[in-house]
Amino acid sequence: MSTPNADWIWLDGEFIPWDQANLHILTHTLHYGLGVFEGTRAYKQEDGGTAVFRLGKHLERLERSGKILQIENTYDRDTMAAATLELIARNNLESCYLRHLVFIDAGVMGLHPKDNRIRTAIIAWPWGAYLGEDGLAKGIRCKVSSYVRHFPNSSMSKAKATGNYINSILAKREVVANGYDEAILLDTDGYVAEGSGENIFMVRDGVLKTPPLTSILEGITRETVIQLARDSDIRVEQVLSTRDELYTSDEIFLTGTAAEITPVREVDDRPVGTGTPGPVTKKLQDLYFGVIEGRRPEYRDWLSPVAFDRAA
Repeated sequence: MSTPNADWIWLDGEFIPWDQANLHILTHTLHYGLGVFEGTRAYKQEDGGTAVFRLGKHLERLERSGKILQIENTYDRDTMAAATLELIARNNLESCYLRHLVFIDAGVMGLHPKDNRIRTAIIAWPWGAYLGEDGLAKGIRCKVSSYVRHFPNSSMSKAKATGNYINSILAKREVVANGYDEAILLDTDGYVAEGSGENIFMVRDGVLKTPPLTSILEGITRETVIQLARDSDIRVEQVLSTRDELYTSDEIFLTGTAAEITPVREVDDRPVGTGTPGPVTKKLQDLYFGVIEGRRPEYRDWLSPVAFDRAA
C-alpha cells in the first residue's frame, strides 16, 4: 500500500508507520458495518500555521454516534484531540483531511459481537476539493436519486455510522453513471433530505432554507453555515421542501467537511437560477473560507492550532 504523503497513523494509543497499520480479516466492522467515524479537516492558516476546524464538535459527535450504536470509545475527547494534533505534526501536514474511526475488532462473528474489543484509529492525509475545484467555483450537476434516505425506523439516522453509507454509495454510483456529479436523496415521504454525503441548502427570494433535523445527519458544516448566515442577517428557515422546490430555487448549495460549500448549478437537467453560483452562496462561501483559514478572528475559537516541532 502506497503512502499518500503521510508516514504515521494513530491506532489504539500508538503512532504506527502507515504501512504497518493492519487489521485482521475477521474484523467485525469489516463484515457487518457496525462502526462510527468522523471526517474532519485541518487548514493552512493566514499566519502560516495549521489548525483543525471544529475538532471538539467532531469528537463530540463521534461520541454521540458511539452511544447510539453502543460502541463505547476507549479514549476520551481530550486524548483524541491531543492525538489528532500530534498526528498532523508528525506527518508535517499543512492541510489535510482527518478520519476518526471507532470500530469492532475480530473475535466473535455473527450479528452479536459480544465482548469483541473496541478499537480506535485516526488517519490524516492530504485531500483537495471533494467535488473538484471547478465544482467549488462554478457549481456541480446533481440528480435526484431513486434511492431514498434512511428513515428513523430503519436505521439510526443520527449516528455517523459506517454501514449507513452503503445507501449513499448506491445513490452516488447511480447518478455518476448517468453523467452527474452528485446525488440528492429524498426521504420516504418525498421531501428533500440530503446529498449522498452532504447537507443541502436552497435560496429563494433571499431566504436560506434547509431540511429540519428530523431524519438527517446533524452536519457540523451545516450548523456552521446557519450560524454564519444568521450573523450576516440572512434569514434561515429549517423546513421541509419538495423536489419541485429544488427546480424553482434561486440558488442551491451542498455542505460538508469534505464538500465544504459547493454550489449546485443544475438539478435533473434544470438550471438552478442563472446556472451559476448566486450571491448568497458566494457570500457564505467567502465567509466560510475566511473562517477556516484563520482570516476571521471572531470565529477563532472554532480552530484548534497544531504545534509543529520544526527543529526536529
